[in-house]
Amino acid sequence: MDVFEKLVKDGGPLGQHMDRAHGYFAFPKLEGELGPRMTFRGKEMIVWSLNNYLGLVNHPEVRAIDTKAAEMYGMGNPMGARMMSGNTEKHEELEKVISEFVSREDTMLLNFGYQGIMSCIDALVNRRDVIVYDAESHACIVDGIRLHMGQTYAFKHNDISDCEKQLVRAQKIAEKNGGGILVITEGVFGMDGEQGILKEIVALKNKFEFRLLIDDAHGFGYMGPTGGGADQAQDCQEGVDLYFSTFVKSMGSIGAFISGPKNVLKFLRYNVRSQIFAKSLPLMIVEGMLTRMKMVINMPELRDKLWSNVKLLQDGLKARGFDIGHTNSPVTPIYMKGDVPEATQMVMDLRENYHVFCSIVVYPVIPKGDIIYRLIPTASHSPEDIEITLKAFEETKKKLDAGLYKADDIPDMAG
Repeated sequence: MDVFEKLVKDGGPLGQHMDRAHGYFAFPKLEGELGPRMTFRGKEMIVWSLNNYLGLVNHPEVRAIDTKAAEMYGMGNPMGARMMSGNTEKHEELEKVISEFVSREDTMLLNFGYQGIMSCIDALVNRRDVIVYDAESHACIVDGIRLHMGQTYAFKHNDISDCEKQLVRAQKIAEKNGGGILVITEGVFGMDGEQGILKEIVALKNKFEFRLLIDDAHGFGYMGPTGGGADQAQDCQEGVDLYFSTFVKSMGSIGAFISGPKNVLKFLRYNVRSQIFAKSLPLMIVEGMLTRMKMVINMPELRDKLWSNVKLLQDGLKARGFDIGHTNSPVTPIYMKGDVPEATQMVMDLRENYHVFCSIVVYPVIPKGDIIYRLIPTASHSPEDIEITLKAFEETKKKLDAGLYKADDIPDMAG
C-alpha cells in the first residue's frame, strides 16, 4: 500500500469530519485584538477559548515591551543553539528570576512546551528506569513516555490508591533492573480543571523511592499565594523534584522552562536534545518574559481579578444546575449528554445567536454520548461577559434537553 493512501482514506480519528468541520468546528479563525471579545466570521464573540489567565496577552505594558524588544533584537538574535553561540546574560537572568519565583535552585529555558517536556523525559530516564504517570496526562507527556524504552505504568486519574499500586509494581521492576522510578503528573489538568494530587503523591515518598516531575502549564503564574504554581497552592514544593511549565498560557508568550536541583539542571543542559540541537529562544521573547515576570510578581491584582471571575462564572453555572465536575482551578468544563451532531448544532446556536465562543470536546476524545464545553475565564473578562454567557448556556441547555438539536450528521460548515 502507498504510505499516503491510508492517510487520505479516512483522515484519522480527529480528521474524519474535516471536510465539513474545517474553519468552523476545527481550525476556526478568531480575528481582532486578542481578548475576551473577538470576531468570528464577521460577528463579535465573547471568547472563552484563550488560556490567557492573567489577561497579559494584550496588556499595554506587555505590548509595549514586545514592540520595543522586537525593534532592539529582531527575531534572529541570538543565532545558534545556546550551547554553541546562543547564550546571553538575559537568558540567564530570566532563569534566575523563574527559579526564585517557583522556589527552585535552577531553571533551564526551553523553546517549546510540547517538545520540551518530551525531550526532558527522554533525558531523565534510561531503559532500566520505570515511569509511573497519571492516565489522563497531556499528550506531550504521553508522547514523551512513548520515547522511553523501559517499563511504564499508568495510574487512574488522580487515584492515589492506584498510584500506590503502580508504584509497588514499578519498585519490583526497578529493583530487578537496577534502575529508578520517575512519577509524572500535572499541576492542573487542562481538560477537567482538577489539580493533580501532588500532596498525596509526595506523601508516598515515605514508602517508595521515586522522583516527581509535574507539568504545571495550566497552574504557573496564578496558583498559590504568589502564583508559584499548583505545588505552592498545595504546600508541597519541596516534594516536587522537577517543575515544568510553559509561557503560552498565563504569560501570553511562547517558550517553556524546567526547574529543579542545580545538579540535575546541569545534566539537562547538556542532554535535552530538543535544546542542544535547536536555536536559542529569541531575545525578544526573553526580554518580554522578564517584564511579564515582574508584572506577575508585583501585580497580585491580576490574580485577584482572575479568581473573582472564576468564582462568578463557576458559582453561576452551579446555581443553574450545570455539572462542572470537580474543577478547583479556572478551567471550567460543562458536562452534558448528547451525540456529535447535537453538540455541533448547539455550538452553532451559541455562536450564531448568542455570540458565545467556547471549545467543545466530543467523541473520539471522550466517550460517545458525552459532551464537554470548556470555558477558560481570565482576568480580562467582565461581569457582563459572564452574565451573557450564563444566560446563553441556560437557554441552549433547555433546547438540548428538549431534543431541538437532533440531527442526522454534523452540518457542512467548512469555509
